[in-house]
Amino acid sequence: MIINELYFLLHSLIIGTAALISLRLGQQALIAFVVLCSILANLFVLKQIILFGFDATCSDAYTVGAVFGLNLLQEYFGRPITQTTIWISSFLLIFYTIVCQLHLLYIPSVYDTMQEHYLPILQFMPRIAIASFIVSFLVQQCDSFLYGILKNYFNGRFLTIRNYISIGVCQLFDTILFSFLGLYGLVHNIWHIIFVSYCVKLMAMLLTTPFVMMSKKISR
Repeated sequence: MIINELYFLLHSLIIGTAALISLRLGQQALIAFVVLCSILANLFVLKQIILFGFDATCSDAYTVGAVFGLNLLQEYFGRPITQTTIWISSFLLIFYTIVCQLHLLYIPSVYDTMQEHYLPILQFMPRIAIASFIVSFLVQQCDSFLYGILKNYFNGRFLTIRNYISIGVCQLFDTILFSFLGLYGLVHNIWHIIFVSYCVKLMAMLLTTPFVMMSKKISR
């Protein structure tokens, strides 16, 4: 069965396309895209799937999408706006965590049928969000710093290679750190999650190649 693998391919293509559309719409849309990908990654990370025969989560494509969006921001709008986006993303992640817990505190009516479904999804949000806040902030800062160095080193050329290096290095750091801080004890096999998550992120990164090349035409 390769159903999940096909869904993953479709998922990555949709996220890459959305990143380019956001770039075409402008700086504000690209910032919103990065923030949304960060929040969705936290919301969907608890769903476990089988991908290429290993345990994996459903959120890796969003993580790559967020970093890809940050790279586009830094490439076409500069590092200061990238730093601002990191702070915006961190603030809204905290806001998202707080309102999720408030949502659970409401006493449901006798007619309510959804509290029992929200509870198992949102009750782990504080741990996941705190881990994500720490990891995302560190990883996004690392990506911004490394991408800036690569851009200067290559004199603005070789955009695809720069994108590969920055995402590859930063996502290895992200995968290991978040898996232990946010998922240890919640998933069946933490080492499967680390291995597969990083491989999935690398595959998602490769799938962004045509989107990276198209971004130059779109930005014009």
